Amino acid sequence: MNKVVKFGGSSLADATQFKKVANIINSDKSRRFVVPSAPGKRFKEDTKVTDLLYQAYNAKDQDTFKKTFDLIKKRYQDIIDELKLDCSLDKEFEVIEKAFTDKIGIDYAASRGEYLNGIVLANYLGFEFIDASEVIFIDENGNYDPEKTDPILSKRLSTVKNCVIPGFYGSLNDDSNTIKTFSRGGSDITGSIVARNGHVDLYENWTDVSGFLVADPRIVKNPDTIATITYKELRELSYMGASVLHENSIFPIRNEGIPIQIKNTNRPEDEGTLIVETTCHKPDHVITGIAGRQGFATISIEKDMMNSEIGFGRRVLQVLEDNQLSFEHTPSGIDTMNIIVEANSFIDHEQQILAGIHRAVQPDSIELESDLALIAIVGRGMKDGRGTAAKVFTALAKENINIKMIDQGSSELNIIVGVKNVHFKNAIRAIYHTFIDEEKKSGFN
Repeated sequence: MNKVVKFGGSSLADATQFKKVANIINSDKSRRFVVPSAPGKRFKEDTKVTDLLYQAYNAKDQDTFKKTFDLIKKRYQDIIDELKLDCSLDKEFEVIEKAFTDKIGIDYAASRGEYLNGIVLANYLGFEFIDASEVIFIDENGNYDPEKTDPILSKRLSTVKNCVIPGFYGSLNDDSNTIKTFSRGGSDITGSIVARNGHVDLYENWTDVSGFLVADPRIVKNPDTIATITYKELRELSYMGASVLHENSIFPIRNEGIPIQIKNTNRPEDEGTLIVETTCHKPDHVITGIAGRQGFATISIEKDMMNSEIGFGRRVLQVLEDNQLSFEHTPSGIDTMNIIVEANSFIDHEQQILAGIHRAVQPDSIELESDLALIAIVGRGMKDGRGTAAKVFTALAKENINIKMIDQGSSELNIIVGVKNVHFKNAIRAIYHTFIDEEKKSGFN
């Protein structure tokens, strides 16, 4: 078996964490390819190295730049000294300082945390270091370019036994050798790309939690851990706010049959969560997880005989497109069409959109409602379960929470309900209690 192991910023925040990471890697010889993030926070009030790099690059004066740059240098030197490594980053920092002075680019600045951490970790492990800018290519929109990346990265990985490839960045795919980054959290994407091109059997993503939780622990006390989750379920939960794994990281390997294991660097003995394309593994509960987001608005359009007016929906959605606004859901009736949008984005174009809808379809009325939260109840067990929606309604009714909107996908994988922002947390707790706590008492089969 061959594995890619990716370690997040909290897993590599200081020398103590480096030692944990080395023990994990050395305990399993199949962990051949390592993808590190930049050092994260060592304690609550600390600053991530990536944020320090942004501060240094954007410094207004030389004194501020030097103070911040010295903090970055000290973070790495402390790790090197405590690990008693025979390596120096002095030349690297000389190059970086000149590049900052020349304002070479914000992506370059942001990427140096992973780059430097990769050098230190490779030295500590005795692995080969591969600069991600040589083997990973990204388009100008920040998306992975498989056509250019795959042949180069696959060939390079086939020639090494063990290596460290920094996460988060690569080169722009225009042959300019310009450093380009993914979005924040993009080291997860790098790990997936390396897994795809290393033809590995498992992608281990090590972080500071023991897998995905059924619900947000800031809302539900001590929620269960999800043992196994499919890519489709993960996509639904990530979109609605679950944030253990970068939501775009699954795409490079989704069709490769490579599972992802979420593990805890500080508790390596925990099972974690296994993410797979599909599985016969029976879920522990009817639902796999609950996630949600606040801050949505509803545009309710009414017009008699709407259902017989050809092109009505297209013309309404064209108004949103013309104003560069995407929509979340469009639950509708015979003479009504409701559009759920992200409130802050909508407010910026509110009156233009309303005027555009009036011109496009001449509605009888338009009503707006803000302060809406969306909650997704996701689970492959819902397909064979009966009365799932009824259980959601009952759970919320018991807490006197009114459902403003409901939408169920044709795949029967999820149900999305809308409630007032003020009821958001109580709604999630009520759903969790009904589907998890009560199932435990009754015994779910």
